[in-house]
Amino acid sequence: MSLFANTPPLLEFDLLRSFVAIAESGSFTRAAEQVFRSPAAVSMQIKRLEETLGKSLFLREARQVRLTAEGEVLLSYSRRLLRLNEEAVSQFVTPAIEGTVCFGSPEDIATGVLPRVLAQFARSHPAVAVNVIAGTSTELLSRLDAGELDMALLTAGNVGQDPTRGEVVFTEPLIWASRSGGVAAEKTPLPLAVASRGCCWRTMALEALDKQGIDYRIAYTCDHSAGMQAAMEADLAIAPLPQSHMRAPFVQIDANLGLPEIGEYQLLFEHRKELGPAGNALARYIVDAWKTPR
Repeated sequence: MSLFANTPPLLEFDLLRSFVAIAESGSFTRAAEQVFRSPAAVSMQIKRLEETLGKSLFLREARQVRLTAEGEVLLSYSRRLLRLNEEAVSQFVTPAIEGTVCFGSPEDIATGVLPRVLAQFARSHPAVAVNVIAGTSTELLSRLDAGELDMALLTAGNVGQDPTRGEVVFTEPLIWASRSGGVAAEKTPLPLAVASRGCCWRTMALEALDKQGIDYRIAYTCDHSAGMQAAMEADLAIAPLPQSHMRAPFVQIDANLGLPEIGEYQLLFEHRKELGPAGNALARYIVDAWKTPR
């Protein structure tokens, strides 16, 4: 009996590449243009992929295609597999990419998820130096336009920010957070720790409270997440935070306390037109990292 009789089938990277292109464009025709194949050939690729997995991956509608639940799961795996393949191949057959990239990020992102993403990039591109500058989204856009940055992550919806700038790479709910075991959420008026005027998280949180008629006061104002977290840890206030930023000793406030849903915020990616090899490599990595569910 062969040792490989029960080995699962291998997923072909060409099929996964076409699958991701369809999922992101919502169209077999547009995906075919991206992977330089005919729509019929791409359709056959997806048929092979569905036969290999024994699952339907797309819901085909009149003007677009949507992922099935199984397709959503495969999309996450496909992006990771394609990125790992690119990293592995680049170590052997791709000329070494060298250079320096100036990257901007909001402070909350720069001290949270971003370091892990940049550490992974550094392992696959050791000759690229990435200089990170943290600031508000409006400041980062100004520095980008002044040529001080090559690219930046931005939060959408800040006061004074051009709404046409940036590609949406990540969307996430904002939630009400407090110290575990704290009582700040039970006080009236409700004490809040928020950033200064103009911050989209602050605006979304206050609008939600105003809409529901909940009395509140700004107990702590700080543009740095460390300051807001200090106020929360001391049980002086609660704060609106992205769901992925939750860490002990903080917890999401129980819905039974009647606080309104805040809504979702968007993370944008913007870059200057001419990036060069090092900048292009980082840009692809950043976009893929945030578009892949974590």
